[in-house]
Amino acid sequence: MHFGYNTNGFAHHALEDALVILAELGYESVALTLDHQALNPYDPHLRHALKAVRSRLTRSKLRCVVETGARFLLNPWRKHRPTLVDPPKQAEKRFDFLRRAVDIAQQLGAEAVSLWSGAAEPGTPERIQWKRLLAGCKALADYAGPRGVRLAFEPEPGMFIDTMPRFAELHEQVQHPALGLTLDIGHLHCLGEVPIADHVRRWRDWLWNIHIEDMRRGVHDHLMFGEGEIDFAPVLAALREIDYAGGVHVELSRHSHDAVETARRALIFLKELT
Repeated sequence: MHFGYNTNGFAHHALEDALVILAELGYESVALTLDHQALNPYDPHLRHALKAVRSRLTRSKLRCVVETGARFLLNPWRKHRPTLVDPPKQAEKRFDFLRRAVDIAQQLGAEAVSLWSGAAEPGTPERIQWKRLLAGCKALADYAGPRGVRLAFEPEPGMFIDTMPRFAELHEQVQHPALGLTLDIGHLHCLGEVPIADHVRRWRDWLWNIHIEDMRRGVHDHLMFGEGEIDFAPVLAALREIDYAGGVHVELSRHSHDAVETARRALIFLKELT
């Protein structure tokens, strides 16, 4: 496994600086969140930015995944909207963004593009949400597959696909070799989906990205290690057991005000358990 950090936790840094800092701290991977500040897919100068990032990743020997969790990139008024479970005319904006993320991942040689379902407007029937999401995921997988890009789908508390059983249903319905899993360790604990190590073992063949942070049962709040309730030793042991070779990315997006020290402390914590 390769410990990494999500750039949404360096929101006040230039991306180039964040990558340099993370490499010098000893991280081996980075989860690149596409957003206004860095690698904006709609930036007319994106090609130049991608060239610079690709060069920096190479020089710093950093692996990467592409993250699509930008809060207000597509809609400045509403967080994470539109989604794949919105009506087709609205969802097309999300789908276009995800296609662009796939293109960026291809150019960077990223190991995966991480995505989630989003939440529909209240009152939307579940069967309609399933229909929309399945159509979007199948089409996106058909787009990503020929480009050699893997999609790592993340169950997220509060979203349509929130639990592992619902992800399992999605995975079974899509049945595409390009669609795998982003496993968020904190989310599993938050929703009571324990033991966490069991999910690591079950999904070993489809586990393409990991988010890691501390959390408390029933509270979706990403916490610094030691501030929540998770016992991480069995989780990391399970990852070693399955010979997981991807990134284990710390996700502390609300800690950008103290990004450097937070990243430093997080890596020390994780390395002490390995």
